[in-house]
Amino acid sequence: MGERMEIASGSPWEARYGYSRVVRAGSHVWVSGTTAMREGAVVGAGDMRAQTIRAFAIIEEALRQAGARLQDIVRVRIFTTDIGRADDIGQVMGTLFREFHPAATLVEVSKLINPDLLVEVEVDALVDA
Repeated sequence: MGERMEIASGSPWEARYGYSRVVRAGSHVWVSGTTAMREGAVVGAGDMRAQTIRAFAIIEEALRQAGARLQDIVRVRIFTTDIGRADDIGQVMGTLFREFHPAATLVEVSKLINPDLLVEVEVDALVDA
């Protein structure tokens, strides 16, 4: 599968819970669940669209650090606390993935780690090794 690369974001949760923001092994890249945080605060409290945009911005930077791009995403999993606002998420995805279409799943959950968070996104990407 190739050499393993782990990339941390510096979040205190990573060391505490024992995970990496990104793991790359060969041509496979996995990005952990990502929420709309900036310097420990929730970005866009109450705004599903803003939180989705922020999560994907963090993901895009994480992918870049692993030598990947948004266009390399093959799988998206999204967890939301309000499936009734799925269109807000879908509009963001429709903009980001206009030229290519990864497999995707959207699931409602009862809550996320912070009560102000509305959405969490994780992705898998496949790049040239």
